[in-house]
Amino acid sequence: MGSKKKSATKEKLKKSKSKDKSKKSASKKSASKKKSKKTAPKKKSVSNSAKKNLELKKKLELKKKLDLKKKLDLKKKLELKKKLELKKKLDLKKKLELKKKLDLKKKLEKKTRDAQIKAVKRQREIEKRAAIAAKARELKEKKKEAIRVAKERAKLKATQVAERLALRVAKEKEKQAIRVAREAEKAAKLAAREAQRLAEIEANRKPVAPPKPPIIRGVMQDGITPTKEFNFEFLLSQREMLLAERRNLLGQADRLESEANAIVENSEMGDVQFDDEGGEGDTMVVERERDLTLSASARQTVEEIDDALKRIETGDYGYSGRSGLPIPRERLKALPWTTELVQERAGGIGSY
Repeated sequence: MGSKKKSATKEKLKKSKSKDKSKKSASKKSASKKKSKKTAPKKKSVSNSAKKNLELKKKLELKKKLDLKKKLDLKKKLELKKKLELKKKLDLKKKLELKKKLDLKKKLEKKTRDAQIKAVKRQREIEKRAAIAAKARELKEKKKEAIRVAKERAKLKATQVAERLALRVAKEKEKQAIRVAREAEKAAKLAAREAQRLAEIEANRKPVAPPKPPIIRGVMQDGITPTKEFNFEFLLSQREMLLAERRNLLGQADRLESEANAIVENSEMGDVQFDDEGGEGDTMVVERERDLTLSASARQTVEEIDDALKRIETGDYGYSGRSGLPIPRERLKALPWTTELVQERAGGIGSY
């Protein structure tokens, strides 16, 4: 804006100077024309022309003065304008500097506020972590206390259980002694009866056993040899029954043996007290012997079942091993691995 105003003022000055020059040239031309016209040397005309020249000169000087005054006024205006523009620039510069200072102050205040906020947040975070750590310590202490109380309760409970177990074992020991005495008495009676029965059998034993009747076998099919008395369907059902019973007995034998081994392991680890005060050792020994006896009996029965399966394959299944007579199907269904008739088992007819 300032440069445009300066160029406009310069153009005005140039125009005013050109006008002054054109006026001067015009006045000179008019003066020369007037001189050429006044050829007659008259005093009056000379004085008038001189007077006119003086007036013209005065007018020109006055005009020059006016022009000069105008120029001075214009110059003063331009200088004043420059001063105003300079003052505006200085004011603008001051405003900009003041604005920069204010912005810098705001930034510093903002930075200070942010630092204070960060410090407050950091302090809160530290307090929060301290509270969490204190809570964790408190929970740890509570957990330790709970474990201690649980151990004390478990110890008290174990003492009470041990006392009850000792009392129960004493009662069980007493009952076991009574039971053993009864079983011994019963076994003695059974032994006497068995001896009497064997003596009667020996007395009534025939010198020569009759020959076994021949077994009429059919064609083997699927590992089964049918006979005249026992067809393929019956033997197939008996084989399935024997296999199922064999699986059950093997599982029972394994379970009983593992229980007996577990009793031994517990006794080695010190869980069982084998002394006069505890009385638990005798009970555990009795239980272990019972498990081993039952396991051996189950495995013996498994061997008898294997023999019966072989007899199904060879065609000898269902016939008495003593007399060779066919065993009734009802007895075979009740005891699939039997090799004796009921009379032979009891020592009656047909026993040799």
